[in-house]
Amino acid sequence: MRNRQAELVKNLSDRELLINVYLTQGILLILSCVIGAILFSEIWFIDELVEINLIDIIFLGGGLALLIILIDQFLMKVLPEDKLDDGGINERIFSNLSVPHILFLSFIISFSEELMFRGVIQTHLGLYIASGLFAIIHVRYLAKPVLFTLVVGVSFSLGILFELTDNVLVTITAHFLIDSTMGILIKQKAHS
Repeated sequence: MRNRQAELVKNLSDRELLINVYLTQGILLILSCVIGAILFSEIWFIDELVEINLIDIIFLGGGLALLIILIDQFLMKVLPEDKLDDGGINERIFSNLSVPHILFLSFIISFSEELMFRGVIQTHLGLYIASGLFAIIHVRYLAKPVLFTLVVGVSFSLGILFELTDNVLVTITAHFLIDSTMGILIKQKAHS
């Protein structure tokens, strides 16, 4: 399966790969809304998951993001490059995007994934199932033990943050800061 997926991805142009990211996130967002409306028995279920608490959003969401980014940067310095190689997919996605586009894409990804995995799945099925499913959808990391361990760690960290705050805005913020920072770093590395 991994070889087949790698071959499919290799045959996509960078534009087609980016379109696939947007399509995947769109499908995830639609599923989140449909499943959320069913499980919460109303379409406005998001109101139950959102609280504007700037202290939690900035310090907890931002703090977790900073910790994860620092760990990732440390691992990039001490581990061989092949241990953290995702097959060049992230480089293909982020290296040629403008910074505003990276921010927009990161927001779409963080919003759709956190709404689904924390807001809908974790709220109804718990931390372990939500975090496990989150890690599994990042299928390209399954064959890379270090990357998969990092994704599992990030997933559980975001899940624990949601458990502590009961606020999906905090996890969206953390996820957004992680993805956008890493995307910008990938862009800078590609152009240096």
